[in-house]
Amino acid sequence: MLLAVLAACSPAGVPSPDAVASSPVVERVSLPSPAGAAQPDLVSTPDGSLLLSWLEPVGETGHRLRFSRRPAQVADWEAPRTIAEGTKWFVNWADTPHVYALQDGSLWAHWLRSTGPSRMDYGIDLVRSGDGGATWSAPQRVHPAGTPGDHGFVTFWPQARDRLGIAWLDSRQKAAAGVHAHHDDGHHGGGAPMMLRAALYGADATQRAEWPLDASTCDCCTTASAMTDRGVVVVYRGRGEGEIRDTRVVRFDGDRWTPPRDVHADGWMIAGCPVNGPVVVADGATVWVAWYTEADGQPELRAARSDDAGDTFAAPVTLAKGTQVLGRLGLARGDDHLLVSWLEQAPDERQTLVLGRYDGAWRQTQRVDVATLSTRGRASGIPRLQWSDDAAWLAWTDVAGEAPGLQAARVRFR
Repeated sequence: MLLAVLAACSPAGVPSPDAVASSPVVERVSLPSPAGAAQPDLVSTPDGSLLLSWLEPVGETGHRLRFSRRPAQVADWEAPRTIAEGTKWFVNWADTPHVYALQDGSLWAHWLRSTGPSRMDYGIDLVRSGDGGATWSAPQRVHPAGTPGDHGFVTFWPQARDRLGIAWLDSRQKAAAGVHAHHDDGHHGGGAPMMLRAALYGADATQRAEWPLDASTCDCCTTASAMTDRGVVVVYRGRGEGEIRDTRVVRFDGDRWTPPRDVHADGWMIAGCPVNGPVVVADGATVWVAWYTEADGQPELRAARSDDAGDTFAAPVTLAKGTQVLGRLGLARGDDHLLVSWLEQAPDERQTLVLGRYDGAWRQTQRVDVATLSTRGRASGIPRLQWSDDAAWLAWTDVAGEAPGLQAARVRFR
């Protein structure tokens, strides 16, 4: 059921010539997730459906990964289905499970499982369903068994009709040097770096190939990927000499990966991980990337465009800047526009979920405050954004009292 709410539009920047004067319509959306659910994921499928997944607690120490489908042009979400549950999972506000759908109808999902003995020893469990999520394959570890350290921050892509691509951050170099990561403080200065790795999985849910992509990355920023007409591009936060943490990109043409290159040399020097990764969408040879930085001394959201599948990028533009900007970006493309979501925080620590609409040259046409959150700090997690049925769909975590829960909205532009 949808509850219609009109939201005021507060323009920022210089509107493009096709800017729309009327306000977007924000409709709050009822979800099938229970109280206590958190860590949402929201993805579009090849048939136009939306898949919403989340984690919910089970008993004192367990967790359950569930999902629901909303078919295109249908008002309601289907009854939730369980992907997996267990008691030795690693649950984190930023490094969260994902679901994905390929053109052959298969569904894929991952979550993080503790591998011990350290709290920060955990790995990626991957599963596949060939019957719409009724049953799932036995979970398999993406990285080699017995590899200590943390492995996560996954992104999926469709390498073929029935073949899944996956990239992740891998700490085997850190573990070999006796250094462990930690996601909950100002951390990750010095020591051996994390690395970016990738693999392909076939329709039998077995790994077909695996590669190291970058031997020095930021430790705990989300990764993202998009398909171009020259193969997938993966964006992530690198870690260069002098603790420079700028956004990088690699591309896979089906045979080889390109060397890592900067989307833009911001020069952000930070001896720690900001837990604030980049996002990307693509169409043909055009690639759009947005990211968070503090290279100029204050929080800023930047974005850039490539017209050669990520080989080069134009100079970045600023989407938002100021102490109120938290980041935690979402990015989608629909109706020949770019949609970007992010969080802002007022001096009283109240957070606002913002959605901006841009043309292909990153000129803003509209901005709307989608929701004001009750939660503070990292409990809001990372909001998710997709385009479906001529509207932007957003899902996020909020907290009522001490219990988290999922919230959602649909935004239509007129």
